[in-house]
Amino acid sequence: MILRGFSNLSDSGIPGTGGGWWPHIFSAFPVGLAEVSLLNKLIRTSLVESSHSVEILQQDPSSPLFSVKTFEELPLKKELLQGVYIMGFNRPSKIQEMALPIMLAYPPHNLIAQSQSGTGKTAAFVLAMLSRVNATEKYPQCLCLAPTYELALQIGCVIKNIGKFCADVKVTYAVRGNRVFQGTRLEEQIIIGTPGTMLDWCFKHRLVDVKKIKLFVLDEADIMIDTQGLSCQSMRIQRALPKGCQMLLFSATFKETVRAFAMRIISNPVVIKLRKDELTLSNIRQYFFVCRSREEKYRALCNIYGSITVGQAMIFCQTRRSADWLSVSMSQDGHQVAILTAELTVAQRANVIQRFRDGKEKVLIATNVCARGIDVQQVTIVVNFSLPTGQKNRPDFETYLHRIGRTGRFGKRGIAFSMVESQSVALVQMIEEHFREYPRVDASPGAGWDR
Repeated sequence: MILRGFSNLSDSGIPGTGGGWWPHIFSAFPVGLAEVSLLNKLIRTSLVESSHSVEILQQDPSSPLFSVKTFEELPLKKELLQGVYIMGFNRPSKIQEMALPIMLAYPPHNLIAQSQSGTGKTAAFVLAMLSRVNATEKYPQCLCLAPTYELALQIGCVIKNIGKFCADVKVTYAVRGNRVFQGTRLEEQIIIGTPGTMLDWCFKHRLVDVKKIKLFVLDEADIMIDTQGLSCQSMRIQRALPKGCQMLLFSATFKETVRAFAMRIISNPVVIKLRKDELTLSNIRQYFFVCRSREEKYRALCNIYGSITVGQAMIFCQTRRSADWLSVSMSQDGHQVAILTAELTVAQRANVIQRFRDGKEKVLIATNVCARGIDVQQVTIVVNFSLPTGQKNRPDFETYLHRIGRTGRFGKRGIAFSMVESQSVALVQMIEEHFREYPRVDASPGAGWDR
């Protein structure tokens, strides 16, 4: 397997980190959706087993679809099977069970799939790309678009690992900074890049003959749509591809804007999406405290630590200011706390999370940036120092779900505590009605957690 263009991966596998460790406690900092996705990819060292069922929709109901339970059932070359096992995949994840037979089918099927980071979807479309290329033909055959340079690099790492035994398959990166002069004859079969640079390579510099592309992958489609210009650039590339080119689109969410975008660029797709009614809180016990002030919330938090055994805990604050105040208060009480500031790179932030994963710190203070980002088996408690709210001071139900979902991971039971000021008890009632399984355990001001 040969990669051309970039080699700035440290021993940790994180671009540009140098492998160093950084401060202890995770705090509020502004970060975009693409950075959140990168954090997800960097900190997950194994598959996240989703408990959600998937729903498959297809234009042609008569077309047979099937799932697999082993990689040997798939039409994969032995070199790819070796790469799969090197990656540590013993059996397909849920998304791989459903998506791989569709992606590897002949004639090729177009696919739109909803899948979170950490579920094995990158490995799935990498297997599709490595299966479709003809290693004896020295020209671009597969294009893969990602919203940022770092995400493109991460996909390249997966290709490098799975394609370790595919000696004649080459990869290059169409990203800013990788200069390829006009007239250069590209021999790499797979090109991974960001939409703007890929657009230049295809049309301005004419480095890629788009009519020879067999497979087109659009990853992180929801981020593309939310980032100005990326969706239009992606569509321009897609529209120039030949009619028989297989199209694969992946998105973490399947909101209406994503659905409309996907349907505009992909014809007759098979659609795999998570069933909405599968979101459940059944393995997480939820409690709330009614408190009169921020100081009383802090005393209630101290009561939790004094009353129960805590493995690792995550504490969520709504604002940076609140996170700063809480970290200072905990530090003064002898807890080992620090603030992770915005000037650190995404990769450095990932190192902080890795320290938490390794158990070097027991407490992680965060704002919503980490609500979707961390899967640590030792997290037994999540504390909402303030409930997440959105427009018109209504509860942000999705953020609440993802916050408390940091505990109860991998099928284990967890506990979530929410600190609620007296005037905000109505928020708890709205959350209870929305999910219909919120265990009501009211606590009077200053009372212990087990009231």
